[in-house]
Amino acid sequence: MTKTKLFALMGASTLGLMMASHAVQAQQSGYLSFLIDNGPQSVAVAEAWVAAYTEANPDVTIDIEVRPGGGEGDNIVKTRLATGAMADVFFYNSGSLFQALNPTQNLLPLTDAPFQANVQDSFKSVVSAGGEVYGAPFAPAMGGGIFYNIPLYAELGLEVPKTWDEFMANNEKIKAAGKVAVIQTYGESWTSQLFVLADFFNVLAEVPDFAEKFTANEAKFATTPAAVRGFEKLQAVFEAGYLNEDFGAATYPDGLRMVATGEGAHYPMLTFGVGAIAETIPDHLQDVGFFAQPGDDAAKNGLTTWMPDSIYAAKTTSSPDLAKDFIGFIASPEGCDIRNEAVGATGPYMIAGCELPADVPPAVSDMLPYFAEGGQNAPALEFLSPVKGPALEQITVEVGSGIRPAAEGAALYDEDVRKQAQQLGLEGW
Repeated sequence: MTKTKLFALMGASTLGLMMASHAVQAQQSGYLSFLIDNGPQSVAVAEAWVAAYTEANPDVTIDIEVRPGGGEGDNIVKTRLATGAMADVFFYNSGSLFQALNPTQNLLPLTDAPFQANVQDSFKSVVSAGGEVYGAPFAPAMGGGIFYNIPLYAELGLEVPKTWDEFMANNEKIKAAGKVAVIQTYGESWTSQLFVLADFFNVLAEVPDFAEKFTANEAKFATTPAAVRGFEKLQAVFEAGYLNEDFGAATYPDGLRMVATGEGAHYPMLTFGVGAIAETIPDHLQDVGFFAQPGDDAAKNGLTTWMPDSIYAAKTTSSPDLAKDFIGFIASPEGCDIRNEAVGATGPYMIAGCELPADVPPAVSDMLPYFAEGGQNAPALEFLSPVKGPALEQITVEVGSGIRPAAEGAALYDEDVRKQAQQLGLEGW
């Protein structure tokens, strides 16, 4: 059985009551608490997994707790881990943000769990610390780039761009036709980062060792022309007047709706948005395509990719074997099939035996050539470096709103990164 409840930190007294409740419930035989983010896709697939698992294991009770996304949700995860009040299992990022959780102290090792034999080594590398593996993928790999409205492109006779100049030329034609060229949704600040983060394939194309030098404090965004370009692109679409009028208040669901229905032509986003479109606007799923964020050279066109987020078990869980079994169920071909059924196929899985259906949506099929033999893709910076400053989403909102110029935003992010690198104790900082 399962129930979903909303959780938010409201102060020390609320935290104390939650900790007491968690301690009592965790003594129940066959009980797990499961903390997820509040995205519609996360809620839908979590409920589907829990329903299937508890139907097969009727003596198990799993309560789903829902937290906000973005910085607020990040703080909730870290606070609950630090206070020993974390749910038994929970969703969170892989890569650099995972390292910031102090996994060797706070998480249950999953290295020897049988299901790990089917998890790709490339994923294990982004959820490992101190020689142990702590997570399992619960979603496909993602691309960071730009959703576009296929009927609008057909109406205006546009072709998918492979360079930034071609992209901006398309935007000018879209604006001239009286349409919104680029959708931005700063009402949820995390969405503002895509023009910077998804540009990293283009950074590596020009500076192949940027990640290593960045981690060693030998390269900066503000002083590396290829790296500052992402901030410049964010500034450029604002200054050209390509954005929706409500970009400062619009939210992620608004952005998906707009690009799916043709209210706007382009929405910079991760491809996990395909699942949310399938769930909330299914009649327009076939109207949304996807392309990698263009660079300055068509011959070097490629996709910045994100490893999936991960599911973890807290070291404080009173049911470690049950937690491992539930995680193994999610990270299995059956778990993948349940996810496909609940929210649709959104990209290639990192688990052996997990397959995509033949009738994947256009945005997914548009992404697959970047992963095929001869295709071009590269991991996002957060999977090549442990350093990611927490204030990026606030900085990109400012640059994308015309409050702060690109060069200043890049320099401010370099300073934000310095603080985080020093907290991690990295050499050279």
